[in-house]
Amino acid sequence: MDPQSPPVTTNWEGSLRRVGVEIEFACVSPAAAANLVAEQFGGQVIALNPHRWRVDNTRWGEFTIELDAKMVHPDDKVTSALPSSDDEWARQRHQWHIELHTRSRELLGDVVAGLVPTEIVCPPVAWNELGELDALFGALRRHGAKGTDDSLLYGFGLHLNPEVPGTDADSLLAHLRAYLLLAPWLRDQIDIDITREVLPHANPFPKAYALKILDPDYAPDLDTLINDYLHDNPTRNRELDMLPLFAWLRPDHPHGLFKNELVKPRPTFHYRLPNAHLSATDWGSVVEWDRWLAVERLAADTERLAERANEYLNFHSRSPMTRWLERLKHWMKDE
Repeated sequence: MDPQSPPVTTNWEGSLRRVGVEIEFACVSPAAAANLVAEQFGGQVIALNPHRWRVDNTRWGEFTIELDAKMVHPDDKVTSALPSSDDEWARQRHQWHIELHTRSRELLGDVVAGLVPTEIVCPPVAWNELGELDALFGALRRHGAKGTDDSLLYGFGLHLNPEVPGTDADSLLAHLRAYLLLAPWLRDQIDIDITREVLPHANPFPKAYALKILDPDYAPDLDTLINDYLHDNPTRNRELDMLPLFAWLRPDHPHGLFKNELVKPRPTFHYRLPNAHLSATDWGSVVEWDRWLAVERLAADTERLAERANEYLNFHSRSPMTRWLERLKHWMKDE
């Protein structure tokens, strides 16, 4: 399937926009998944630890494949620490400590492998090559990978990281506004899995924040946009996570979230909403990319975006009783 074209095909530097893809699944180990990546796209398979692998020098760059749980991987602070002293006994104890730490993390990974997903983090791919990346999803499916709808325990997701078309406040605000207006439609189209609805990883934005930024008088500069976002969304767990982008734009920002090692600065939207729908043979990153483009098209249409924002504000500014009365009047016309 060929991906649809975004309204803006190049990034802020004039290069063809790229998209990072992350996919979670069960029943295929990181080692097996790494070999599937190499079979599809070439490259060298490298074991970093029993539950984390890398495939270097593929046609797009580096893939990382791992069990998606920090606790099953050796802690760099432990493995890179130095012995307490230079005597032989201290060095020996230090080596035993590292071996015990590494082996215990490996065993824990073996135990939780059926519950913790394997995750593939793909390198950025040109938007018009996403259909070729989807060959990997087909290979995973053929080798027994299970996605979100295969078990109530599988709250797995697919994340898209589209490069932003522009880094100015007006462009970012337009995309945030468009997303907030279309989020209910996206949830309906994706049919968000009940387990993922319960888990906090892709929570909706607060209505108060939506009302703030959809106000036509809201015209922030970039720092105000970032600070207002952090005030109303002090979490990574948003369906459209702006923290990686804001951390890239303002690397010296003092907010504690920007120092979280899980917030990886990059010039992309971090769209976390889609299910990992591997049970469907016609599903892949292109399907979710094409859905995402509804946001970009609305953001690019200034007049329609303003109209939709005004409709949203008018609807939500009325009391629930007023909205209910209008619905009753509509129903009673049909009596």
